[in-house]
Amino acid sequence: MRTTGELHLGHYHGVLTNWLKLQQGYDCFFFAADWHALTSEYQDPKVVKESTKSIFIDWLSVGIDPDKATLFIQSHVKEHAELHLLLSMITPLPWLLRNPTYKDSQHEGSGSEDSTYGFLGYPVLQAADIVIYKANLVPIGVDQLPHVELTREITRRFNHLYGNTFPVPEPILTELSKVTGLDGRKMSKSYNNAIHLSDDEETLKKKVSSMVTDIQRARRKDPGDPEKCNLFPLHPLYSDPEEVKEIRAACPRAEIGCVDCKKILLRNLLKELVGVHERQRFYRGNPTLLGEIIADGTNRATTVARETMLKVREAVKLS
Repeated sequence: MRTTGELHLGHYHGVLTNWLKLQQGYDCFFFAADWHALTSEYQDPKVVKESTKSIFIDWLSVGIDPDKATLFIQSHVKEHAELHLLLSMITPLPWLLRNPTYKDSQHEGSGSEDSTYGFLGYPVLQAADIVIYKANLVPIGVDQLPHVELTREITRRFNHLYGNTFPVPEPILTELSKVTGLDGRKMSKSYNNAIHLSDDEETLKKKVSSMVTDIQRARRKDPGDPEKCNLFPLHPLYSDPEEVKEIRAACPRAEIGCVDCKKILLRNLLKELVGVHERQRFYRGNPTLLGEIIADGTNRATTVARETMLKVREAVKLS
């Protein structure tokens, strides 16, 4: 996960809830991708450093378990950079130029930061991140399929050149929940429309009360349409099924107003996040424990990565 800011409900429902399931049955490696974050934050790297700590706190606070998964910081395992370099030597430039993310950025002309090698070579570092742990499976949303397919191509090319060194990873497609932001668009840091996992009660009140609802419902007595309401999709995530059913029935009859609907959501959202906030306060107040968890995970990851790189160097005849 790139360390580019605070985590929000979109991260929680789109990624972290899946991680919680995976850690129960797989040997998982979850890391703060601070090097990846520099592709967009290289002009202000302090954002990356600050985000790295907060990301670990949020992971632990929602239930990611360091006894079940390996949690670490990407840049603390230098072998990622070495493997990235070696993989970049065998990766044809056209493979990177056809990457949809790069092509879209160039088409949109979104800025000079997208013209760096780091941005173009992002998928090669991503491939190194995956294969250095000899990962068999990579959990992704469908929009990330091209990146994993490129990893598979690079892996097959390396194995063809130097012998069967890495397993060719397979994607695990996950259904990423589209969480609506305050303005009705997809919740995103870049849109400044996010509800963060760390938002306190007062902040949550302000954000929920400002949420766009059914724009065609001008007055309280007007009937509404939950399917056109930007707030309603959050109810199935936080309100119990009976409440969701009642809101769905009452809104079209104007028996419930948008303010009432927001109050219900806020109450249930606060109830859901109270435990998360308690654990966040605990880890913020225990920086030594947090540091020990990160160090332990980083040591475990480093051990695996070093073993892999010994075999890689032998395969490439560098040692």
